[in-house]
Amino acid sequence: MKIFKTIALLTVFTATFGFTHAQETKAPTDTEAVIAVMKAYKDAIQNLTTEGTFNLFAEDSEVVESGGVEGSYAHYIEHHLVPELGEFKSFNFSDYEIDAKVDLPYAFTTETYIYTIMLNPNEKGESRTIRKKGVATSILKKMDGEWKIIKTHTSSRNVK
Repeated sequence: MKIFKTIALLTVFTATFGFTHAQETKAPTDTEAVIAVMKAYKDAIQNLTTEGTFNLFAEDSEVVESGGVEGSYAHYIEHHLVPELGEFKSFNFSDYEIDAKVDLPYAFTTETYIYTIMLNPNEKGESRTIRKKGVATSILKKMDGEWKIIKTHTSSRNVK
């Protein structure tokens, strides 16, 4: 009887510990992974850097911004984003919301936010602040087990 109680206790302990441990080490869902990719991109922009962002995009990605097709992410970085980031003193997102839908191997996101850009002072020492309401829609594809942005479109308008 004593052996039976010990085995029962060990079984309960193992099942409980194993279940708790499995929950703690659970891999993120596809939706969580997609949101993490989009958050990593947003965080990089807020930190005024493109460091670490190339791995978020597919090589043949397409970026569309406010009515203009900017080309691949690599082209967009070189000809658009890096020069702009150099002009910014700060770039902050507020009222940020994201909706992600997964339909393997694709995912679709819609982000809404207000962004505030403080420009570096000009030659007269004057700085300017830009505040706009923005929206971004992106398509991601799961490639070799990783989510990559294949298309993204952003637009904005003045905050009312």
